Amino acid sequence: MVSSGFVPAMVLNARPIAGKPAQGGVCESRIRMTLQGSSRGQLRFLGFGACALAGTLWGTGFYFGRIALDAMNVEPMVLYRFLFACLGITPAILGSRERLTAGEWRTVLMTAAFGIPIQFLLQFHGLALTTVSHASLMVGAMPVLLAAAAAIFARERLDGIGWLALVASTAGTALVVLGGGRATAGRETPTLVGDLLVIASLVVALAWILLSKKLMETHSATVVTAYTIYSGTLMLIVWNLGRWWLAPLWHAQREPPLPVHIGAAAWLALAASGLLCTATTTLLWNWGIHHVPASRAGVFLNIEPVLGSVLGVELLGERLGPYAWLGGAMILAAAITLTVRGHEPEPEVLLE
Repeated sequence: MVSSGFVPAMVLNARPIAGKPAQGGVCESRIRMTLQGSSRGQLRFLGFGACALAGTLWGTGFYFGRIALDAMNVEPMVLYRFLFACLGITPAILGSRERLTAGEWRTVLMTAAFGIPIQFLLQFHGLALTTVSHASLMVGAMPVLLAAAAAIFARERLDGIGWLALVASTAGTALVVLGGGRATAGRETPTLVGDLLVIASLVVALAWILLSKKLMETHSATVVTAYTIYSGTLMLIVWNLGRWWLAPLWHAQREPPLPVHIGAAAWLALAASGLLCTATTTLLWNWGIHHVPASRAGVFLNIEPVLGSVLGVELLGERLGPYAWLGGAMILAAAITLTVRGHEPEPEVLLE
């Protein structure tokens, strides 16, 4: 492959043919346009790959979270997850010289509040009150919500085929979940409160994504991710300490904010949740939607409920039925459709 910096140097040093200066200018312009188009295409391909990998790692979050919840309550589990995430994100931010203004810090704090304590506490409390299949089905609606929000708030354009692909992907997720999941013995049945809490966490996640866009217009995805995780973790610490300190007021039993006497399996699950399912995925996702429209990247969010459902099936000894296989095919087809279509107009604004 020709070096991206070598061809422009050749063009700038070229001499126009006598009597034909216009042709040289046209040639130079075409070469530059070709190089720029190739570079954008490569970044878009890598952006889709980053979003797909983030969705895959997110899909293991329910599995690791279930292991950790067997050893502790929701609040300390979420806090441990983000303490490990802070460890994972620190090497990526070392040496950064980017500085935020006071207004940008206010946006960071708002983004962190929506994206970490509010979203995760709502989601995991919801999961505690409903079944895995219901929660996964709720999460499967996220791509359509994201595309709608991007179209309304970020002025992204999505044509009919794009909307059809997103709807097909979400329908495929429903087929996978309904075709391969069932509640285990002793597990609670779905409740309206649990389902509504999960849906509420998805709406909160949209606010996190849209606010992150504003920050990444002037700062790198790594810096925005790190500051958001740090700020959100501090909020979780305050929340856990506050609950512990105020417990006697409502005659609740005081439990340690961070239990330490837990098994090795729980520690490994917490570390994986923080390092892989939080720090790595957030970096990948923020970098990915910096280079592709969020309405198209949203289809890869469907990997999370699909993989979570597959892991549940394997752990519970269930089998994937024909509806589940059909749903997986629909999701794959939708992902390919949104990824390879290159003839549609570019969006006015990328949800970065």
